[in-house]
Amino acid sequence: MKFAQRLAKLQTNVFADMDRAKAQAEAAGKTIIDLSLGSSDLPTPEPIIQAIAAALTDSTTHGYLLHRATQDFRNAVAKWYETRFKLTVNPETEVIPLIGSQEGTAHLPLAILNPGDFALLQDPGYPSHSGGVYLAGGQVYTMTLLPENQFLPNLGAIPPEVLAQSKMMVLSYPHNPTTAIAPLAFFEEAVAFCRHHNLILVHDFPYLDLVFAESSPVPSILQADPSKSLSIEFFTFSKSYNMGGFRIGYAIGNPQLIQALRRIKAVIDFNQYVGILRGAIVALASSQDIIQDTVNIFQRRRDFSLQALAQIAWEVPIAHATPYLWAQLPEPWSQDSVSFCTSLVQATGVALAPGAGFGKGGEGYVRFALVKEEATLSEAIERIGTFLNLIT
Repeated sequence: MKFAQRLAKLQTNVFADMDRAKAQAEAAGKTIIDLSLGSSDLPTPEPIIQAIAAALTDSTTHGYLLHRATQDFRNAVAKWYETRFKLTVNPETEVIPLIGSQEGTAHLPLAILNPGDFALLQDPGYPSHSGGVYLAGGQVYTMTLLPENQFLPNLGAIPPEVLAQSKMMVLSYPHNPTTAIAPLAFFEEAVAFCRHHNLILVHDFPYLDLVFAESSPVPSILQADPSKSLSIEFFTFSKSYNMGGFRIGYAIGNPQLIQALRRIKAVIDFNQYVGILRGAIVALASSQDIIQDTVNIFQRRRDFSLQALAQIAWEVPIAHATPYLWAQLPEPWSQDSVSFCTSLVQATGVALAPGAGFGKGGEGYVRFALVKEEATLSEAIERIGTFLNLIT
């Protein structure tokens, strides 16, 4: 059986390898502590659940939901953005519902790239960003993120011959996996750069609320491009509201890009169940307190985990945002994150995400997802300490 050539770029998946390693460890009797996936263990806030539950007994909500019927949701998104970022948003032309931001970032390249066109992506970066480019027949140019540059790309280092064939740049801050934050000044630089080189600027923005107390609120890319001349931003309810399983997000930005994405979606899917949209509307209208509770929990877990890691002589930089820690591997594993993670889970049952799964620039690192209670994090780090003592 022969498959399309576009699948060749999608054959290697580090996270699928980790899933197999976890299954093997569990089959061998290990109790798995899974810190490899950024799936929150916290519950969806009750007012959101109540709104979704109330829709279930209403038979008028049980059919297909076309774009016109998403108007209330789009209005809520526009109002929320206007309040949060002091931006004017047209809910009719500048907002579209999505099944999470990953759907949007993976589908948008189909509307932008012709075969052979380049997309400029962060390295390390989120895997769906490159996956969408490959499905569209595009090429990836990786912008390496280095700690000495605060994990911001050096836009001036992109070769002119690559820029001549490029159509889009994808950024994401607060950043997964490095946890870095970008200031508004960098976004302004990126907007000017994209305007000069006739690029579309895509910003994946799932962690805008998961910013800790010592940091200032993070900017939207649209604050650097308030006319929405070339930018589009993606948001998901998975992180701020612990709604990962409900699969709800949106895109907001340039009307032409929103319309193009709508045309792609029209041949792929309908919208989500209207009850989920009603829950999302409640989320956007709710007090910031329901988000702050989540932020406080992840900040406590961050502080606890950093102290526990220091006790096993693994010094990890402080994360100012996101539910992750980005940790440089100790010797002798400093250039083999996959082997470290597969060996760790087989020996201890603790699963981390190999940095190599986020691109070549992630090699030498692992990502901790702080998605367990502190007692479980303590046990995981104790097991890691035992493992490191055994192999050093």
